[in-house]
Amino acid sequence: MRFRACGHANVIGEHRTTVEITTEDYLTQEGTCIIGIRADQALNEVPDEIKALAASEKTKIILKLKAGNLTEAVTGRGNPGLTYSDAVSMVARKSSFVCDRTLMVGADKAASDLDRSFVDALKDSSASIECELLFVTE
Repeated sequence: MRFRACGHANVIGEHRTTVEITTEDYLTQEGTCIIGIRADQALNEVPDEIKALAASEKTKIILKLKAGNLTEAVTGRGNPGLTYSDAVSMVARKSSFVCDRTLMVGADKAASDLDRSFVDALKDSSASIECELLFVTE
């Protein structure tokens, strides 16, 4: 599943436990986990068959990100509590906390773990972020 998001001058990328992409068109400096805005995909728009995969602890979830020639990937797991019902945000979490905004739990990276050159590239509001979500059943 592929979608796009955009950078913003207020991207900080310093949150230690989460990475977030939002459909909102603004970002304040308090959003230290948000690395992309104006996403053209929301969790509540994910097809039911993908939601079913995400609801399994046996599913590995990979969020691949590309901005220009820079790439990052965040890998985590599914969870039976994932609903994918939020219309605004998707959050990769290092923890096991689950809410309507949770994309994955047990993520191997938070915003603060992303390469600083990648985060710096996202501080340009004209930056386009190509996103790909992969769901691998094990």
